[in-house]
Amino acid sequence: MQSENRFFEDLAKMMNGFAGTMAGAGREAEAGAREKFKGWLGGFDFVSREEFEAVKAMAAAARDDVAALRAELAAQRDTAHAPTSYDDAPAAGKPAGKPRGKKA
Repeated sequence: MQSENRFFEDLAKMMNGFAGTMAGAGREAEAGAREKFKGWLGGFDFVSREEFEAVKAMAAAARDDVAALRAELAAQRDTAHAPTSYDDAPAAGKPAGKPRGKKA
């Protein structure tokens, strides 16, 4: 024999509604915490992966350009050597001639 006890039905509905409310509050708290964490990290001036990769590519291109310019400069110095202010500077490991300064 089945009884019509609405107490348990109402209790089940109330608990189901409470669980839905708690789940919604949990999602809202998670979203708020995520936004707060993003704001906190934003204060550290971190760069995105895309920005890092772009600067890395620019640096590699600049290194290649410098290497090409050095090679070109070396080739020009070898073919037509004109005296420059750098020619007066002593080479590495060689003495610098007479010191300039006050006589003792």
